[in-house]
Amino acid sequence: MVNPFTVMNTVGLVAFALVGATKAIREEFDVFGVAVVGLVTAFAGGATRDLLVNRVPLALRSLGEISLGMLGVGLAVGLSVVLDSPDDHPITLFSDAVGLAAFTTAGAIVASDAGVSAFGVVAVGTINAVGGGAFADILLDRSPFILFDDFYASCAVLGGSTYWAVTAVGGTGSTAAAVCAAVTVGTRMAAVSYGWNLPTAQTLGLAREGTDDR
Repeated sequence: MVNPFTVMNTVGLVAFALVGATKAIREEFDVFGVAVVGLVTAFAGGATRDLLVNRVPLALRSLGEISLGMLGVGLAVGLSVVLDSPDDHPITLFSDAVGLAAFTTAGAIVASDAGVSAFGVVAVGTINAVGGGAFADILLDRSPFILFDDFYASCAVLGGSTYWAVTAVGGTGSTAAAVCAAVTVGTRMAAVSYGWNLPTAQTLGLAREGTDDR
C-alpha cells in the first residue's frame, strides 16, 4: 500500500517550490534568491507542522526532501524560459491548488497521528498548507496574501475539517486523505474560476450602511 502522507508530501513539495520560485522570478530575484524563496515556500509550513507535533522537521532528516524542492525550483525556471508570465499561467495556478491540497492533507495526517483534537487537525493542516507561502511573502517584502480577502486559507480549513469528519465517522486514513485533497483542490480552483473572496470589514460596513439606507 502507498503511504498517503508520502504521496501528499511529495506532491506538495514539488508544487509549492514551483509556485514560490515563480513568484521570486517575477520579482527578478537572482538564481540563489529564486531557490531560497522556492524552498521556503515548500518547507516552512511543514517545518512548523513538525515542530508543533514535537518532531524534527523532515527537511532536516532527508536529502530526498530537498531534492524534491529543487525539482520544483528547476521546473519554475524552465517555465520562465518558455512562458511570458509563468506566475499567472494556468499551470502555476493549478500547481498552487494541488500543493495547497497536498499539504493540507499531509498536515492533517500528521496531526491525526499525533492524537490532537479536531481543532488541532484543522489548524495543523492549515498551517502546513499556508505557512510556507506566508514566509515567502515576507521574503518578497509584502504582507502575506492569506491575510487578505482571497479565498485561499479557507480552502485548507475546509479540507482539514473534511479529513477529521471522515475519520470521525470511521473512514480509513486513505479515504480521508483522498476526500480532503479533493475538497481542498476543488474549492480552490472554484475560487480562482469564479473570483470568490471573503468579505473585508469595510465591505461588511458598506453592506450594513446600504441596509440602513433602505
